[in-house]
Amino acid sequence: MPAAPIAHRLAVSPSPLDSSIKAVQVLDVAVIGGGIAGLTAAALLAREGLSVQLLEAHSQSGGCAGTFRRGPYVFDVGATQVAGLEPGGIHERLFRHLGVEPPLANPLDPGCVVDLGDGQPSIRLWRDPERWRRERQRQFPGSEPFWTLCAALHDANWSFARRDPVLPPRSLWDLRQLLGALRPANLASSALAFASVADLLRLSGCAGDRRLRRFLDLQLRLYSQEPAAGTAALYGASVLTMAQAPLGLWHLQGSMQALSTSLETALRAHGGHLRLGHRALSLQRAETEGGSGSEADPSPKLWSVGGQGPGRRPFSVSCRDVVVALPPQSLADLLGEAMPDTYRRRINGFPDPSGALVFYGAVERALLPAECPAHLQIDWDDPGSLFLSVSREGDGRAPAGQATVIASVFTPARPWLALEGEAYNLAKGKAMGLIQAGLERNLGVSATAWRHAELATPRGFAHWTGRPFGFVGGLGQHPSRFGPFGLASRTPLPGLWLCGDSIHPGEGTAGVSLSALMACRQLLQGRGRNLRVP
Repeated sequence: MPAAPIAHRLAVSPSPLDSSIKAVQVLDVAVIGGGIAGLTAAALLAREGLSVQLLEAHSQSGGCAGTFRRGPYVFDVGATQVAGLEPGGIHERLFRHLGVEPPLANPLDPGCVVDLGDGQPSIRLWRDPERWRRERQRQFPGSEPFWTLCAALHDANWSFARRDPVLPPRSLWDLRQLLGALRPANLASSALAFASVADLLRLSGCAGDRRLRRFLDLQLRLYSQEPAAGTAALYGASVLTMAQAPLGLWHLQGSMQALSTSLETALRAHGGHLRLGHRALSLQRAETEGGSGSEADPSPKLWSVGGQGPGRRPFSVSCRDVVVALPPQSLADLLGEAMPDTYRRRINGFPDPSGALVFYGAVERALLPAECPAHLQIDWDDPGSLFLSVSREGDGRAPAGQATVIASVFTPARPWLALEGEAYNLAKGKAMGLIQAGLERNLGVSATAWRHAELATPRGFAHWTGRPFGFVGGLGQHPSRFGPFGLASRTPLPGLWLCGDSIHPGEGTAGVSLSALMACRQLLQGRGRNLRVP
């Protein structure tokens, strides 16, 4: 995994023992974690006039959507595509509300090309809905009842999400927001709340199509960390339509860091502060009271955020609210004995998210297949199915005539952190060889042709992002953990809020941004204020 991050492009306030980060100042909000969710939450709250500090352990923001540089090449660390930049999409809404320009981006068409390795033509997820309909009819004859059912569920889900519901509800106000967003179509689809995408196949009479099932398993694993049998039907029906207009998947110019840069600009414009190199290590409820709060709680207790800043110097921040934009598995270490036992047991009971092995390579573009798409998914046995992202000519990721290639595969995370010394190096070398074999077989690029090649494991990802064990996603969109059954942004501890890929509606930059908006609305409502993003 990269050890030297790309230089930060924006000026930030001085960090070491800066007077504004000392405990003598009581902030309205401290946001912990400078990924897309944390940046979004901090910018929204700063726009509402709250005093906000965003604490990020790394020397740059972005988290899983960050970037790093190797000589002339820029690599996206984790996320490589964006949803929600279309008119009415969550990123477009947020940038318009925050008053900043969105990053330059091009719609992906096709959004992805999927090779099932069965000797049949690859499946192209065309942006045009009619072209995609013809494609899937060719690839999966007789499957239209399944896609029609998914489309009906997606339409209901999309209109529901646009009304900014709160899920799962944990207060009367939360419940009112949820009920206000419901329409008859949502009440009808709620009958499938416990169903999986595999259940949709059975209901539509398409369960016998093994090729369709394999395609769904591969695609859903990307977006929900679960195959069709483990992905909630209401979630899967929507992610399976993300590549088509009027929605779409987008390729950012420059790098994925452009999304963070726009959010940083909004945060700074509205008076918020980004503190890079500040790792939060503890969260405590102070004994003193924090002054004026809501009418119901005019003197709320303060939170104290302690941690380590640049040069390993300690810092402490006092604030009335804390928004944690980290994986929920981080809470046990942050809260210590202050974490309620039932809450601890619930989070400990969740299955581990996946880790990833990620190959970062650069190659002469002429060595790639003609008209190589930007994103490919390849069914591959060992170490697993590959998801490839290939830079576009002139997109800022590689010199003219060259391309960056990122190939990722899911892997259990914890075993990689248990390996030591030579055992780790041997396992890493073996994984590198297997991924390069897959690239040679499917792209025609031999192991000796790469101008740059390196492999990241969950150990490197843990170092880069600070995520426990190098987990690359949230809790997974299983029916038992999706929507009303998921982890709430409102925690059992007053003034402590969660957002990110483990909070509704799930993973990806669009999902975590929606979770940040939901948490901010709840936080502000507790102060008697109403946040609306048109």
